[in-house]
Amino acid sequence: MAKVGVEQSLTNIQQVLREKGYDVVELKQESDAQNCDCCVVTGLDSNVMGMSDTSTKGSVIDANGMSADEVCRQVESRLQ
Repeated sequence: MAKVGVEQSLTNIQQVLREKGYDVVELKQESDAQNCDCCVVTGLDSNVMGMSDTSTKGSVIDANGMSADEVCRQVESRLQ
């Protein structure tokens, strides 16, 4: 199954993705995003420094304002 990186604070989303069989990795630092097929972030500290370096080739989903089910649907659609 796909490897999905999820920010630490999004525990409800981590739980739902694990239940669906995804390999969930907590994003604590930049290197955690490497080799992830998709990453889910809160968007709260989005591009604070104005830099455009990326640590992953996978999709990045901003979970701000979305339910755990909505995020799961986004993950599933991006990984197809």
